[in-house]
Amino acid sequence: MGNCFGRDGTDGTDGNPNRRSPSGGGSVAGNTRGTIEQVLMFPDKAMPCKYGKTCRRGSSCSYSHDNTSLKQFLGRLAAAKKSIDVCVFTITCNEIANELQERYKHGVQVRIISDGEQSHSQGSDIHSLARAGVPVRLGRQQNSHMHHKFAVIDGTVVITGSFNWTRQAVLSNRENVLITDSPGVREPYRNEFERLWREYANNKV
Repeated sequence: MGNCFGRDGTDGTDGNPNRRSPSGGGSVAGNTRGTIEQVLMFPDKAMPCKYGKTCRRGSSCSYSHDNTSLKQFLGRLAAAKKSIDVCVFTITCNEIANELQERYKHGVQVRIISDGEQSHSQGSDIHSLARAGVPVRLGRQQNSHMHHKFAVIDGTVVITGSFNWTRQAVLSNRENVLITDSPGVREPYRNEFERLWREYANNKV
């Protein structure tokens, strides 16, 4: 499965996205100021089983019951209390789209910026998220793409890296995700999201 490394390079987590554990399948590190530094590596061997430890299929289940990189990624989204600002080239991974829609249903302010051309690609979840009520704006530049791949959670935690939010990236590609709440990192991402949100004000879905 995908790997996860914290500040000290250890490998192990207890499932809490804000705490490091000496055992398990991933790692999150924090210093005395509460700074989050987490790295997830893809691909995973399988998509996560939605039944988790309660799955009755046992070894015959083709889904993963481990704390995979995608499971930890989804856990970061699920931990959002106030807002999720997403700025990504494309979303075709249904598990990610479903988590965004679930957060929106539970009162979290979700905003999405994506690429206009990619929003019409096969398997895109962008328009279904818009139909569910999530505010979406698209980049429609000629001869270029809105190619960012980041999100800002509650205005404090940045998720960024090479990772496209697609099933292909989860299961096949060599991808990385950095998760941090470093002020020096998050402010440029927050500013870029707000800049593009204004720039694409006439490109609502």
